[in-house]
Amino acid sequence: MKRTGLLAYLILIIGVIYIGRLFYLQVLDNSYKIPTLNNSAVKLKYEYPERGYVYDRNGELLVANQLSYDIMIIPREVKSIDTLELCSLLKISKEDYIKKFNRAKRYSTRIPSTFVAQLAKNDYAYLQEKMHKFKGFYIQKRSLREYLVNSAPNVLGYISEVNEDLIKKNPYYQLGELIGRSGVESTYEETLRGQKGVKYIQRDRFNKEIGPYKNGKYDTVAVPGNDITLTIDSKLQQYGEALIINKRGGIVAIEPSTGEILALVSSPTYNPNLMVGRNRSKNFTKLYLDTINKPLIDRGLQGMYPPGSPFKIITALTALQENVINTTTSVKCINGYRYGSRKGAFMKCHCGTHGSPVSLNKAIYRSCNSYFANAYRKVIEKYPTSEEGMNTWNKHVESFGLGNYLNNDLSVGRKGLIPDGDFYNRYYPSGRWTATYTISNSIGQGEILTTPIQLANMTAAVANRGYYFTPHIVKKINNEKINQQYTTPKYTSIDKKHFEPVIEGLFQVLENPRGTASWSRVKGIEICGKTGTAENPHGQDHSIFIAFAPKDNPKIAIAVFVENGYWGSRWAGPISSLMIEKYLTGKITKTWEEQRMFNGSLQEEYEKQLQEELIEVEK
Repeated sequence: MKRTGLLAYLILIIGVIYIGRLFYLQVLDNSYKIPTLNNSAVKLKYEYPERGYVYDRNGELLVANQLSYDIMIIPREVKSIDTLELCSLLKISKEDYIKKFNRAKRYSTRIPSTFVAQLAKNDYAYLQEKMHKFKGFYIQKRSLREYLVNSAPNVLGYISEVNEDLIKKNPYYQLGELIGRSGVESTYEETLRGQKGVKYIQRDRFNKEIGPYKNGKYDTVAVPGNDITLTIDSKLQQYGEALIINKRGGIVAIEPSTGEILALVSSPTYNPNLMVGRNRSKNFTKLYLDTINKPLIDRGLQGMYPPGSPFKIITALTALQENVINTTTSVKCINGYRYGSRKGAFMKCHCGTHGSPVSLNKAIYRSCNSYFANAYRKVIEKYPTSEEGMNTWNKHVESFGLGNYLNNDLSVGRKGLIPDGDFYNRYYPSGRWTATYTISNSIGQGEILTTPIQLANMTAAVANRGYYFTPHIVKKINNEKINQQYTTPKYTSIDKKHFEPVIEGLFQVLENPRGTASWSRVKGIEICGKTGTAENPHGQDHSIFIAFAPKDNPKIAIAVFVENGYWGSRWAGPISSLMIEKYLTGKITKTWEEQRMFNGSLQEEYEKQLQEELIEVEK
């Protein structure tokens, strides 16, 4: 091809590309036609959608909406107004007016922002007639949350105004808009909020509104948020809150066959409606600064405690899987377990077997420390090095969801701690550590830390004979199926055959007259459980109990932690059995036990603990 022909060919191609691009920009692409916020001839008005409703698993409405009215401001349009009159109408001082005005102007002189939020209905009716006098101000309708049940604020969460930092990260929001801050409101914010609509209003050169821009061609309508159905049983949730009142702790109940969370109780708690209205910020500050009771901390998800004796279940299953014990393996317990010649190398035990042989079944229902210390030591010492044995043990334990975030749909959580070989190598750099250095792990003490939801999930895995579903709080969204990650089973590293003998031992914990929770037995319900008393450096020991029922067709798995509750059968055991009976039968047979829980209080213990801590600080 000649050079002149090649040049003409290139010019033709460039011309076609150029013309095509112009056609796209002028005919097909609408982005340059939609007016921007900086276009002074066009005013934007947002239409806020109704936030989605929240229901419990039985269809009871938990969260609805109520109308709210905000005074909005566009700073550049505020001219020649009677400031004192406006302050009087809005019930604010002149100093507050200046502060709010400067904040709005700093955010943007052209973009609307909230000047005064959440007016009362009576104030709105009166102000609506007066607002024409104050150019640059207008009233914006919005919806606030209304919590219909005084329960589960840690589950439901709350909404509040966005801040400037969040707006920079997410341009969807404008100053003064609301966003979910905790609980379901936060996790499912985009689902619940819907999509706000926008109207473009044309203005003339005198800044007077003259109608829709381009006949409303670019206007969008608000899309309401989706309704959400939770897995929570509201009645069981409220019952758990009533049982643990005047005590600190957490309760988590799970349906083993689905992983659905039936109750997620944290105590102390608060009325969720405290987080609604113009006093929300004041109420939040008060709750936040309560560093003694810590009502904003979800103890079921964030409280990390030694699991105590319920962890012996995992010790037994790991030893069975590693084939270092069997169901007939027995030890003699002489009020404890001696594991070395050095002074203090003795683990106390209160099983009361007085030197008689203790096999697996009795070890579980009598909670024999000696038996499980021996089983744990055999697992670690099976391998050439303690590090290798510890890593093997760690993998078995973590397969139950312990020591890991559970990747659920809850807004907060903590990992807990299940140590491995590297952990102890950091403690003992020489590497000369053995199973006896970590023997407290065998009974759920030592370095092990778990959250109540992790223990409830572990219990569900045992109830299912070796698998669990990721615990989750949402059952459905507008009747659509939930994410597959919550319906796919996760299997432990323990063979199914090893669960039956352990479960039989857990059954005897309540059924055997000498079981550690025999007083929590419920006639007609086969409950499998394990008491726990976790040592605590601050005050009395923690009271712990895990359980599931019925034995062969489990409908509920539960973990209860009561801080400074002395021992497992004193508070946690009765709370667990009462909640199980209430959920499975809808009634309570041991009403005297129920009243003891309703009226029981540990406030005196907490006050004593506080005084001791203050004395230590003064020293």
